[in-house]
Parts: sequence; structure tokens; C-alpha cells
Amino acid sequence: MLNEWLEQFPELTWLTIAIVVFIALAIIARIVSRIITHVFTPFSFARDILERIRDPLHLLIPLIGLQTVSRSAPQDMTGINAINHITLLAIIGAVTWLGLRAVDAVQQLIYKHNPINISDNLHARRIQTQTKVLVHTLSFLVILFGLSAMLMTFPIARQFGTSLLASAGVAGLVLGFAAKPVLGNLIAGLQIAITQPIRLDDVVIVAGEWGRIEEITGTYVVVRIWDDRRLIVPLQWFIENPFQNWTRKTTELLGFFYLWLDYSVPIEPIREEATRLCKEVPQLWDGRVCGVQVTDTDAKSIQIRVLISTTDSSKNWDLRCYLRENLINFIMKNYPDSLPQLRAMLREKEPPAPPVDTHPEPERQPPV
Repeated sequence: MLNEWLEQFPELTWLTIAIVVFIALAIIARIVSRIITHVFTPFSFARDILERIRDPLHLLIPLIGLQTVSRSAPQDMTGINAINHITLLAIIGAVTWLGLRAVDAVQQLIYKHNPINISDNLHARRIQTQTKVLVHTLSFLVILFGLSAMLMTFPIARQFGTSLLASAGVAGLVLGFAAKPVLGNLIAGLQIAITQPIRLDDVVIVAGEWGRIEEITGTYVVVRIWDDRRLIVPLQWFIENPFQNWTRKTTELLGFFYLWLDYSVPIEPIREEATRLCKEVPQLWDGRVCGVQVTDTDAKSIQIRVLISTTDSSKNWDLRCYLRENLINFIMKNYPDSLPQLRAMLREKEPPAPPVDTHPEPERQPPV
């Protein structure tokens, strides 16, 4: 009786087979992935990639088996075409997911072998910047191809593509103007990845703001400003506009500040004191440059420039503040008269002459 019932409803037979195949392949995929991961345990590269792509593989393998079963089913079965189409869309989605996970696995592996949380991280920042931009570009292309493949499974989309190709001239111009910002940033991202005017953790001055490159996406750059604000800048801006990069080749930096003092100040004691102060803070000063020079004069004071060197911009700022404060204290303590003064000459004012009466009163005659 069961056979007669199954012959009367072949869809139920096919559905049972499809469910069994899907569950069996899902179990087999998990077992095989665990075995392969265990085998590749000594190889960190392969193990990390397998761990990242494991979930999409667990979905893709049963879907391929389900698609095989659905293709072998009678094509006149009710709803078989819709099931085949849905399964195909699911396979394309799983392949897209697999591609995104593979790209992300490679990115994380490169980050792991090139950390930037070290002192000399110039090479690591270069590698991470190239990887980040290229990964964003590849992810965009994977998603684009996945969506395109899904759309091409629909007859309406194929007809739209044919008509689009027939009017490629006008459509190309319209698409070019409409997608100019997106394509411009995409091309700018590739230029930044290749030429690298900026890298992750670079110290830059953008639009008058001092900060570090915190993130580089496929369309914009996040600059973390010194007060923890975030400046969002399009990628194309870095290609078309000038900006300052303080860590382009190395993190070492020269810094300076000025002191305005009186002409009577002795220069040599200030020079010796600046050198002594620099030696007191070896964690800030790198020992390369510590100079004190008179760089300008005017009618009232002289300008003294203190030039120092450090290994990075943060230490440069701290060292300049440290020297400025201590040199001012040194001058106030030892040469207080050498601070900027305003000279003036005071003269004693003579007493004014008595006023002259130009209209004297007539002399009065005594009474007779």
C-alpha cells in the first residue's frame, strides 16, 4: 500500500530522497572538514583558511547534492523548476559567501604575520594598507559577480542585459556619470594600495587637523584626530589634494619651539641647560639633535630656536613641552632680568612758568 501511495505521489518520494541526501551530505561535510583541519593543524596557514571557510562549505556541499537530485527528478513534477531555481540561487549565494570568507581569511592571516603594534612597524603598515584596500576591492568584485550571476538566472534580467548591450553607447555614458563617485573612489583605492601615499597608523595633517590613519575602506579613510574625533575623508581626496604625512618614510621627526628673550640673556648657559634636560629624558629624546640658536632679532628682543629630534611625533610633542616649561623656569630662576622687557626713558618735568597777565587792572588812586 505504501508503494502505491508513493507511486501516486512521486513528489513525496523525491522530497524524501532530497532531504536524506541533504542531511547526509551536511553530516559528511562536517566530519570531513574536522578531519582535514586536524590533519593541517601543524600548518597555521592552511588551518586558519579552513576554519574561516568551514561554514560556507558546510552549506555549499549539501546544496550541490540537492541540486544534483533535483536535476535528476522528472521535469514535469510539480514545482520542480522553482525548486531548481531556488537551489541554484542558494548555491550562488553560498559560493559568494565562500569567496568573501576566503578573502577575509587571507587578510587576517596577513595581519597576523605583520602586526603593527610594534615600535618599528613601517613594513607592517605598508603590507596591511595594501592588503586592506585590495581586500575591499576583491570583496566588492565578489559581491558584484555573485549578484550578477543571481540576476542572470532570471529571464527578465537576461533580456535587460541584452537590451543594455544593444544601447551600450548611451547606457555607458549614463552609467559612467552616475557611478563616477564610486568608480573614482575604487580607482583611488587601487592607486593608494599601489603607490601608498598613506598607510594605516600614519601620522597626517588633513584639513588642518593632526591625526592618525585609523581605517581605510573601499570608499573613505577614517582619520583619528588627537582629541579622539574622527575625520571621514573620501579616498579620492588623497589623490587630488595635498596633505602632510609625517611618517611616510620613517617615524623620526625634528621639532622646534621659540623663546623670545632680552638682549642681555647669555646663550651658552641656555644651550647647556637644554642639552642637560634632553639627556634627563632618554625615553623622549633619541640623541640625534639638540640645538639652541638665535634665529631672529627685533628692536625689543631676540628669538631663540630650540631644535630637538625624537623617534615619533607623540614623543616630539611631549619633549617640546618638557623643554619649554623647564627652560622658562631656568631663565626665571637664574636670569630674571633677561626676560622680554620694555625699555623707556623718563625725564623730570620742569614746573610751568607763571602765567602772564596781558590785561592788568588800572592802578587805583587813594581817596583824598
